[in-house]
Amino acid sequence: MSADLAWLLLAGIGAGLTGSVAGLASLISYPALLAAGLPPVIANVTNTVAMFGNTAGTIAGSRRELRGQGRRIAALAIASFLGGAVGAALLLTTPAEAFEAIVPWLVGAGAILLLLRDRISQWSSLSRPPKREGDSRRTLARGFGWGVVVFALGIYGGYFGAGVGIIALAVLVLERTEAYAVTNAVKNVATGVANGTAAVAYIVFAPVDWSAAVALGVGAVVGGYLGPAIVRIAPERPLRWLVGIAGLGLALHLATS
Repeated sequence: MSADLAWLLLAGIGAGLTGSVAGLASLISYPALLAAGLPPVIANVTNTVAMFGNTAGTIAGSRRELRGQGRRIAALAIASFLGGAVGAALLLTTPAEAFEAIVPWLVGAGAILLLLRDRISQWSSLSRPPKREGDSRRTLARGFGWGVVVFALGIYGGYFGAGVGIIALAVLVLERTEAYAVTNAVKNVATGVANGTAAVAYIVFAPVDWSAAVALGVGAVVGGYLGPAIVRIAPERPLRWLVGIAGLGLALHLATS
C-alpha cells in the first residue's frame, strides 16, 4: 500500500469517527484528499463516494438508536434524496472555478454551526411552544416545513457536504427533544441518503479517483461503526470544539491559498 493510500485509510477512520460523533466527516476526509494531490472538484466527488462508507458504518453501529424511527426516517429520506439529486446536478453543471471559490465559505459555515450547537439547542428549548391537543393542521404544516429544510440540506449535501452533518444535527435538535445519540443516528441516515444519491450520480458522470475512494471509504466504514458506541458513553463537546476550530483553520487556509 502506498503512503497516500495508507494516509487516506487512516483519514477515513478519523472521518468516520468525526462524522458519526460530530457530523463533520468531510472536514477531515476532503482536506486529506487535497493533501494526497487530488484537484478540488475530483476530491469532492471522490469524497462523496467514499463517505457512503461512513453512512454504512454508522447505520450498522446505530441499530439501537434507530429502533422505532422508521416513519420519521422514511419522510426525511425522501426529502434528502430529492435534495441530493439536485445538489449533484448543480455540481456537475457548475464551473470548477465557482466551486473552488465557494468551498472556504461552506467549510467555515459548517465549523461555526458546529461551535454554536449548544446555543442553538438552548434557543430551541426556550422557543419551542407547548404541545396542544387537536392541533393537527399546525403539525402537518410544521412537518412540511421541516421537509423543505431537509430538502435544502440535501441540496447542500449533494453539492459539497462539508459541515452538512452538523447543520442537519442542529435542524433535528430544533425539531424535537430527545437523546443526543438518537438525534445523531437519525441525522446520519438523513445526510447519508443525500450523500448516497449524489454518489450514484458521480459514479456515472464524474471523474472519481477509485483508489482514493476505496481507501478512504474502507476507513470510513470502520470509523463510522465505532462512532455511535463512543457517542453513547463519551462527552462530545471537546471533540466537537476541536473539529470546529480545525474547520475554521481549514476555511482560512483554503481562502488564502
